[in-house]
Amino acid sequence: MKINNSYLLGLYGGDASSIFSGGTGASGGSIKSQPTAPWSSSVADKQPTQSELLRKALSNTKFIDERANKLDFKTKNSHEYKTLFSLHTGLQLLESLALRGMEKGISKTEAAQLQKRFEAGLKEVSDYLATAGSDVDTVQLINGVSSTRSQGTTVIPRDNHAYQTGPLHKGSLSEPVDAFQGEVQFNITIRTRSGTQSIAVDLNDMGATPRTMDAVIEHINSTLKTAGVETRFSRQDIPGEPRKMTVGDRTITLPASGNSWGLRVSGNSNETVGFQAVSSGTSVHVIQGNGLGGNNQALKFDPAGSGGAGIGETNWVDGRTGQSNLPDGISTVRASAAAADGGMWIVADMTADAGGHTVRGQSDVVLMKLDSTGQVVISRGLGAAANAAGYAISVSDDGRVAVAGSVTGGLIPGQSGANAGLSDSFVSVFDANGVEQWTHSRGAKAADEATAVSFGADGKVYVSGRAQSAMPGTTATGGWDSYVQVFGESQSHATAPIKAASLGTTQFGTVGDDSVQAMTVDGDNLYTAGIENGSIVVRQFRIGQEGAPELLSTRNLGAAHSGEIAGIAVSDGKLIVSGATRNAGLNIDTVTRAHAGGSDAFVASLSMDLQASGDDRLTYYGTAGDDTAADVKIVDGEVWLTGTWDRARTAKDTDPSIAYLARIDATTGAVDWNRTWTGDKQQAKPLALTVTSNGSSVLDKLGLPSGELVQDVSQKLVDATGLRAGDRFYVTNPNTNRKTAVTIDARDTLQTLATKIETASGRNLKVTVSTNRGEGPASEGDSRVLQGGGQYLTLTNADGRKGALISSGETGRDALAGLGLTAGYVGKGDDKRKTIGLDLPASLNLLNADSVIQARDFVQSALRSVREAYRAMSPTMLNANKGPVGAPSAYMQSQIANYQAALARLGG
Repeated sequence: MKINNSYLLGLYGGDASSIFSGGTGASGGSIKSQPTAPWSSSVADKQPTQSELLRKALSNTKFIDERANKLDFKTKNSHEYKTLFSLHTGLQLLESLALRGMEKGISKTEAAQLQKRFEAGLKEVSDYLATAGSDVDTVQLINGVSSTRSQGTTVIPRDNHAYQTGPLHKGSLSEPVDAFQGEVQFNITIRTRSGTQSIAVDLNDMGATPRTMDAVIEHINSTLKTAGVETRFSRQDIPGEPRKMTVGDRTITLPASGNSWGLRVSGNSNETVGFQAVSSGTSVHVIQGNGLGGNNQALKFDPAGSGGAGIGETNWVDGRTGQSNLPDGISTVRASAAAADGGMWIVADMTADAGGHTVRGQSDVVLMKLDSTGQVVISRGLGAAANAAGYAISVSDDGRVAVAGSVTGGLIPGQSGANAGLSDSFVSVFDANGVEQWTHSRGAKAADEATAVSFGADGKVYVSGRAQSAMPGTTATGGWDSYVQVFGESQSHATAPIKAASLGTTQFGTVGDDSVQAMTVDGDNLYTAGIENGSIVVRQFRIGQEGAPELLSTRNLGAAHSGEIAGIAVSDGKLIVSGATRNAGLNIDTVTRAHAGGSDAFVASLSMDLQASGDDRLTYYGTAGDDTAADVKIVDGEVWLTGTWDRARTAKDTDPSIAYLARIDATTGAVDWNRTWTGDKQQAKPLALTVTSNGSSVLDKLGLPSGELVQDVSQKLVDATGLRAGDRFYVTNPNTNRKTAVTIDARDTLQTLATKIETASGRNLKVTVSTNRGEGPASEGDSRVLQGGGQYLTLTNADGRKGALISSGETGRDALAGLGLTAGYVGKGDDKRKTIGLDLPASLNLLNADSVIQARDFVQSALRSVREAYRAMSPTMLNANKGPVGAPSAYMQSQIANYQAALARLGG
C-alpha cells in the first residue's frame, strides 16, 4: 500500500512545511533542549550588573527567589532548572558582597553590613541547597560532598593520521562524480625522516575510464603504491541525517534521505601527508554568524571561480566554494588572519565547552586554526578563570601567532590585576603549531583591554588598546585613553622557555573617551586608527630599538557619527584606513564614490606621513540604508570589505540581515567584484575576513586541504588545554585527613597527572586515562581536532578503598575547572547520575582580608559547579552516559518507534 505523506502529517496535526533538517550539517540547525541559562551570552544584556547585584544583596530581599527565574523553554524537569538558576542567582549575590569586600577604602560600617548580609545569604543558600537541591533528580547536588566517580570533560586530542573530507558525491557509486570532472591535477607530499617526496596525481591519466568514486580512488592508490609509500585513499560512507518534523509540541524523526560519500586519507606515524595544488588563485574566507541559534560558519569564496552548492550546503551564492560550521560553544569571532598554507587562524570567544576545551568561568578565548577547507585542525584555550574576550590576532612571517584581548579575574597563576572585578589587557604568543610560548596580562589600576596586535620586522610584539587609568609608566589624560605597548622576547638557550617583558608604553588621547580599533606596523613606522572623543583619528609613531613608540604625526578625518574602524594597512606606498560612518563629508578632498545615505562603509587612501595630499582618496560603499564594515583586508593592493548590507536604522536583531563581500580599488573607487547573501532564518552577520593570494585551487572541490595535515599532537597539558604551569587543585587523603596540592607541571600529561592524584589520595583513588576512539567526523561543527579520538581523566575509588575528597584550587589557578573535573567526594555512589558538589562551608565570612578572598574563591567555585550541573543535565551529556557515542536517545528511539508503528497501522 502506498502511503500519502500529507495524510500521515494530517494525523499528527502538521504539514510538510514543518519538516526541517537536523544534525550538525552545513545548515547549522539545532533543537533547543534546555532553558536558556542566565549566564548565557544570548541574554547577557538582560542580566544585572555587579552594582545592581550588590544593591540587591544589601537590601532586605531574599537571596533565593524562584519566581524571579522565568524559563524560556519547558521540559519535564523544569522545576530542576528553576532550582539550579535560583542557586546561581543567590550565589551571584554572595559573590557581589565578597567582591565589594575586596575593594580598598570601605568603611568599618559598610564592612559590618557586608558581613551581616553575607552570613544571612550563606545560610539561606545552604538551606535551599539542602532542601530544594535534594529534589533534583537528573543530577545530584550536594553541599561539599560527591559520591560518584568524576569524569573530566576536557579532552586531549590523540595523534590523528587520517583525514576525512566532506561529502563529494550523492547517488549511485557507478555514476561519475562531478567533483572529479575537468582538469584535476595536484601533488601529494609525503614527508619522512629521510626527506619529502612529491607525487603527482593527474586524473587525465585515467583516459576514458569514467571518473567514479571507486575508479578515482583506485587510480590514486596505484600512483601512491608505485611511489613506494604507505598512505592510501579510501571511500568514506557519510550517513544521511534524519529529518525532523514538528507537530504541535512534539518532534518526530523521519528516516534519513540517503547516504553520501567522501574521501578518507589514511597515513601513519612514519609519513606526514600534505597536498599541493598545481595552480592556485586568490581565496577569501568570511567568518559569519548564521541564523538566530548562535551558529557560526566559515565561508570560502573564489573570486575567479563559479559552480554550485556542495552537498548539504545552504544559502549558496555564485563564487562560494565552501561552507563549514564552527564548533558549538563559540559565541563570536572578532579577528582572523591568514596562514601560509592557505588556511586561517581565528580568535574566538566561547561561553560553553567547545572543541574539547572546558570553560573555567563564564567565558574564555580560544585560538583555532582552520585548514583551507574550513575544518578546525588546531584548537587552544586561553584558560581564563572568569571572563575573557579576544579582540585581535596577528601572524608573523615565521608563522607565529599573537592574540590580544581582555581578561577579568586570574589568568597567570600567582598573578592578578589591581582589581579582580575589572578587565586587564592580555597578549599571548603561540608557535606555528599553536603551542603557547608566552602570555602577559597586567595593565592599569582601572579597566583596560588590548584591541590590536602586530608583529614587527624587528621581532618585537606591539599591542594597542585602551585604559581607564594610567598604564604602568604613563600618565592618563581622562576618560578612556588609548595606548601602544611594545614587548621584547628573550631566551637563555635554544630549549629554554621564551620570556617576554614590556619595553615601554605610550599613552595618548583626549579628555574624552578614546580607543584604538586597528593598528599596523611597517618598518620603523607604527600606525593606529581609532575613535577619539567622537572623531576618526589616525596616528603615526616611530619605533626604535628600545623604549616606547614616539608619536610623530596625527590626522583627524572628521566626526565618526557613531562609526567605527575596521582596519588599517600599508599598501603600495599608501596608508589604507577603512571602517563605517554616517559622516558624508570626511576630511579628504577627493571623493571617488559618494556617500549613499545611512551608515556607509568607507575606504580612505592617505599619504604615509599623514599630511593632506592631492593624492588622497575617499571611497564610500553602501546603500541608502545602514551598511557596516565588520572587517577589511588588503592583499596585493586589493581592498576586501565585508559586513552587513542595507539594514533599516530601526531594524531589530531578529530582522533579516544581508551580508556582503566586496573588492574595491582604493585609488579609483571602482568596485570590481561583490556578492550579497543571507543565512538561515534570513540572518547572516559577517564577523571576520581573511584573504589568501594562493588559497583557491582544484583541491577545494576535492575537499582536500592545502599544506601538510596536522597529524601529531602534543600531549602536554599546558599545550593541549588552557591549563598553565602552577595551576592546582587539592586531594584529601581520608586516612590521614591530609590535604595535598596537586600542581600542574610544564611537562605533565594526563598519565603523569593520574599518578600524582593517586599518590596524593594515599592510593584511595583509582585514576584512569580513558580513551574515546573518535570514529568519523567530530560532532561539534566541522572539526578535525577530535576525529582521531581523545583522552580524559576518570576518577573512582580504588578497590576496597574509601575514595577521597577533591577540592578546587584558588581562583585564577584552579586546575580542576581546566580539566573539566568537579570538586567533591569521589567514592562509591549512584552511577546513573552525576553528583555535583557545591562546597560552601558554614565558616565562610568577610571579617578580614584573607577571609574575604577565601569566601570569594568558595562562592566562585560553587558558581562553576552550578554551571557544570547545567551541562550535565543536557540531553547530550545524559545520553553520552547511557550508551556509545552516536546512539539515539531514549526519547528519539521512542519517536522513531511511534512513527514506524503509525506506518504499520496505515499499511494494514
